[in-house]
Amino acid sequence: MPNPNKVTERLFQSPSKYIQGPYAIQNAPKYLSTLGKAPLLICDEIVGKIAGEDLVRALEGSFSVHRALFGGEASRVEVDRITGLGRGAEVDFVIALGGGKTIDTAKTVADALGVPVAVLPTTASTDAPCSALSVLYTPDGTFDCYTFFAKNPPSVNFGGGLPTEVSVAIGTKCEEILFRYGKQAYEANKAHAVTPALEAVVEANTLLSGLGFESGGLAAAHAIHNGMTAIEQLHSLLHGEKVAFGTICQLILDGETTAELDRYIEWMVSVDLPVTFELLGIPDVKDDELREVAKLACAPGETIWNLDRVIDPEIVFGAIKGADAAGRDYVRRSGWKKSQIGST
Repeated sequence: MPNPNKVTERLFQSPSKYIQGPYAIQNAPKYLSTLGKAPLLICDEIVGKIAGEDLVRALEGSFSVHRALFGGEASRVEVDRITGLGRGAEVDFVIALGGGKTIDTAKTVADALGVPVAVLPTTASTDAPCSALSVLYTPDGTFDCYTFFAKNPPSVNFGGGLPTEVSVAIGTKCEEILFRYGKQAYEANKAHAVTPALEAVVEANTLLSGLGFESGGLAAAHAIHNGMTAIEQLHSLLHGEKVAFGTICQLILDGETTAELDRYIEWMVSVDLPVTFELLGIPDVKDDELREVAKLACAPGETIWNLDRVIDPEIVFGAIKGADAAGRDYVRRSGWKKSQIGST
């Protein structure tokens, strides 16, 4: 008889609505009105000054906004603190305004309160707005766990089913857009210019990436990122900077050719992503530290086990060292210098 516990169904999941545009904050009331009237607005102090005040002004008259200042780390302690604020204020939905850690905290708070969450990302580099999971850390910045929710924000894979063909196609399209428009979008962003290339990359980073990873699954790159949080010197790096290096590690584990490694490394260098230990800020990292990263990346339940490869901590340790070697080799052959960051 068939085993009813074996995953055989294909599954695709997504947010109920995705809105992108330069005036999304000003137009927020018409999109948020279906969620409630008493939102808990979660953002940090910097984002509060950049975009929070504009959002509160846009919501005045139609909503009773309760504000919660995000402390900076997506931890259980912070989730519990803000959840308490939300319960005390009797909010009926949550607004996440900020980057990935703010968004992941807000999604977890909304789940704890049993209310909807609307995500207003202020960075173009996170797929947190479109996923039904959050990544939590300890208060000191070390990876803690993934938390999963019953549904995506209203704005094997992570839904518990097999990937669909469309999720593979989305991932492929995301890669295509980044390689085609990534450098151009990066330069446009530095010039504070909204261009078609920038809009395409924002959509790829936010919508396509979110739908692609959640319905297609993750593998080694994010698991190695999680392991890298054990190195204190890396806590100041952005999530995407560590995942970028983890992507090179995954290519090594997959046995990709030098030409394919060069294709990725060349693109990463063009947008100032770190491809060596030196560029990560850990030029003197010890093997014992890297073995701890590899051990954590191979923890039970980690996404690295989705790779169709023989995996153990020593193999992952070798891939991490190999990724640094590949990055250094590209730098040597291309004549690229660290001083070229920002002008590549």
